[in-house]
Amino acid sequence: MPQTDVLFYCEEDSSVPVLEWLSGLHRQDRRAYNKCREMIAHLEQFGHELRRPMADLLRDGIYELRGRVGHVNYRLLYFFHGRNVAIVAHGLTKESEIPKRDLALAVKRKDKFQANPKRHTNQREEPDEKKID
Repeated sequence: MPQTDVLFYCEEDSSVPVLEWLSGLHRQDRRAYNKCREMIAHLEQFGHELRRPMADLLRDGIYELRGRVGHVNYRLLYFFHGRNVAIVAHGLTKESEIPKRDLALAVKRKDKFQANPKRHTNQREEPDEKKID
């Protein structure tokens, strides 16, 4: 299976919610930040082949990357665009199940992305300027 390109969802104002969340996590808990970056690396390597316990399908094409540091669960919500592109749309910590508002936000971001992929793709972390058509 070819490597999956992992991109980050970008809002209309050019903010990138997941990168902002990861930045805050980096300042607060370096171990948790490293765990989330490791989760993203697994998504790049395995893409659609990721299964439980590392990843799971939630609903409406939204998947979760699952990680834990100590007693805290970290989740990155993402969706696929085509076969080999994953868009990470939302990051959160959780206790039991993913709050409905967080899942609804990820679905909303997926819908916005599908309506206009170029406008909602972050290019800042992609040095080779991977393109989405």
